[in-house]
Amino acid sequence: MPVWLEAGLWGLLGGSALLIGAAIAWVARLPQRLVAAVMAIGSGVLISAVAFDLMDEAFARGGLDSTAAGFVGGAALYTAGNVWLARRGARHRKRSGLESAEKQPHASEGGGTAIAMGALLDGIPESIVIGISLIGGAGVSTTVVAAVFLSNIPEGLSSAAGMKKAGRSAGYVFGVWAAIALASGIAALLGNLLLAGAGEEVVALITAVAAGGILAMLVDTMIPEATENTHEYSGLIAVAGFLAAFWLSKAG
Repeated sequence: MPVWLEAGLWGLLGGSALLIGAAIAWVARLPQRLVAAVMAIGSGVLISAVAFDLMDEAFARGGLDSTAAGFVGGAALYTAGNVWLARRGARHRKRSGLESAEKQPHASEGGGTAIAMGALLDGIPESIVIGISLIGGAGVSTTVVAAVFLSNIPEGLSSAAGMKKAGRSAGYVFGVWAAIALASGIAALLGNLLLAGAGEEVVALITAVAAGGILAMLVDTMIPEATENTHEYSGLIAVAGFLAAFWLSKAG
């Protein structure tokens, strides 16, 4: 199998968690604390991936200048997009269940669609990183794929609940999420295909951009959800996720 196709399939796997979350929200309502615990685990895993997989890799390839510029630039780009979407009803896109729908001020005016656009904003950097991790014959970053999968399930739960409350049909909801999952796969595929022959500093810059975007996303969306509903246990749960990802990184 071509490496670029493998990258696309891994990206599609990470994006498919959105469909799983949407399906769960369509038929059931999970306890807030359970979803928040998953969010805390995903936060810990993503922090580990940013620190040990992405930033280390970017520094080794391009040095401090490229890494720092990309890291800050990625965070700034993500923040700008996130602020724009938040004003259109996607502020609480990581919130789970019907509670999230109640928090969406524009849910009946298409806020669910804004949440879906937010999921795309969250997922593109993650998917590109999945594609980059396969460059040079290296295996896929297991920690990144696991973290992407874990963070996408509650996001699927959140937006599906918001869209359902706004009166969207099942065909519309699952069509939107299938398109975003496909876009995640394409982003991973293109990340591998287009950057395979790029210089080390370019790959380092793109990797750091993705790392900055992911860390900004964590602080803006995932961590607030985890701490709101798991309270004093969120730190411990996140540490468990971090340790698991750290072990996977070193074992790999």
